[in-house]
Amino acid sequence: MSVYKEDKIFNHLNFTEKPLEQGEYEYCTFSNCDFSNTDLSLFVFSDCEFDDCNLNMINLTETALRNVKFKKCKMLGINFEDCNKFGLEISFDSCILNNSIFHKTRLKNTLFKNTQLHEADFSECDLTGSVFENCELTNATFFNTILEKANLKTAHNFIIDPEHNRIKKALFSTGNISGLLTKYDIKIG
Repeated sequence: MSVYKEDKIFNHLNFTEKPLEQGEYEYCTFSNCDFSNTDLSLFVFSDCEFDDCNLNMINLTETALRNVKFKKCKMLGINFEDCNKFGLEISFDSCILNNSIFHKTRLKNTLFKNTQLHEADFSECDLTGSVFENCELTNATFFNTILEKANLKTAHNFIIDPEHNRIKKALFSTGNISGLLTKYDIKIG
């Protein structure tokens, strides 16, 4: 049986011991909660906020994330490709998303702010108009990725091959342009 919760605040709860009830959560806030390794398959989160939560290795199979904000969350190894694609809208501020998978996910106009994305997989992802503000992208994978009109002016340590990604009208800074030229093994001084 699925529940419906609206305008609820969940604070300092450990959902690894007592799982969150499956259902639909609207305008809810989850603060300082531990979801690590939990199964959130088929849940619906609309207009929700996760603040300072541990979401490492959660299962998001067919999970709906509609206008969901993640702030200061640990989110290692999450497969966002498995999410319900209908209305998928997420943003990240000061999160750790290392080893997360966004493969073939449509994330137009998504905000990634002050976020660590080491070894994240953005292959075949649509990031049109997305913003990577002060993000760390060491060993992140961009292949057949749509980055048109994306803003990477303050992103760090990315490698993006312009021949295998669509970058028309994307924004880069003079300081990080070397990430577009890595494959040519040239020195920029």
